[in-house]
Amino acid sequence: MDLALTTEQHEVRALAARFVDREIAPHAARWDRDGSIDRSVVRRLGELGFLGLTIPEEYGGSGGDHFAYCLVTEELGRGDSAVRGVLSVSLGLVAKSVAAWGSEEQKRRWLPGLCSGELLGCFGLTEPGTGSDAANLTTRARREGGDWLLDGTKMFITNGTWADVVLLFARSGEPADGHRGISAFLVPTDTPGLHRREIHGKLGLRGQATAELVLEGVRVPDSARIAPEGKGFSVAMSALAKGRMSVAAGCVGIAQASLDAAVSYAGEREQFGRPIAGHQLVQELIADIAVDTDAARMLTWRVADLVDRGEPFARESSVAKLFASEAAVRASNNALQVYGGYGYIDEFPVGKLVRDARVMTLYEGTSQIHKLLIGRALTDVSAF
Repeated sequence: MDLALTTEQHEVRALAARFVDREIAPHAARWDRDGSIDRSVVRRLGELGFLGLTIPEEYGGSGGDHFAYCLVTEELGRGDSAVRGVLSVSLGLVAKSVAAWGSEEQKRRWLPGLCSGELLGCFGLTEPGTGSDAANLTTRARREGGDWLLDGTKMFITNGTWADVVLLFARSGEPADGHRGISAFLVPTDTPGLHRREIHGKLGLRGQATAELVLEGVRVPDSARIAPEGKGFSVAMSALAKGRMSVAAGCVGIAQASLDAAVSYAGEREQFGRPIAGHQLVQELIADIAVDTDAARMLTWRVADLVDRGEPFARESSVAKLFASEAAVRASNNALQVYGGYGYIDEFPVGKLVRDARVMTLYEGTSQIHKLLIGRALTDVSAF
């Protein structure tokens, strides 16, 4: 693996860093308090080509490799994880799935708008009773003539109230069919019978639109189905395998922001007649943050390198997501410790980093699920 970035990757990273420093980081605390990021930022992501990374230019994308995608995602995570989540879902889970599994008609219809930021997508997999057990979902898809009728509820859907299209997973077969009875559909969110309710009171990612989706007799044509009938679970798992790389990159951004904040504050804050950076135990906290940041970054870059070379990456993606999410929690918590009592109020950035980091160990596979996935990959034995 060559760790040296190409000229193009350096340029993409620098462009993302400038954008974050100018248009995201200065507003992140206010968006967090207000419970909503500025939607114009999403359009700017599209204008810069970030929402079309890895999507072919013929469909409105900007091309690029997954390494560049990780670099951009890391920078967005450094600035505001709520913004990072918008891109990770709309591009990483929805647009990439359309590009990989969609028909030519579906690609032409959805990808240009998703890449430009004119449209947003959301990923309708999680349900109130099925999080980690995604193969046991209960949302139903029933044929009626040449259409499908969709009924059910989806929960914790990022971009849910903002999205123009939902990549929805529903059971088209019998429960006994397990994951083989699941199909996927591209459903415009203005379709009659689809209701959306924003979820408030979140611990972190407050600027992000998180919603419950309720489907009551939602009718879509068979042309809305993406991939063959019964292959929806494969669509979901392939999306999540790369999505975990994106989450890991965002966690690297949180860790880097924690390191930057801790180093800056430790050099300014004085106790016992000198900056606290001169105290050994404060240096230990900072060193721990730095090690976690570097290790998480290398594990994430390994996944991006494997994806771009066309090599298997599922286990490595779980390793990166598991380590980086836990590292982001440790790094932000250590940064808060450096700040002391000031870290506990939102006038300073580290409290938000702690809150945003915590959910990273929960979604797109909890830490416990990823340990099972890694163990299964290494032993070829499923654990129960």
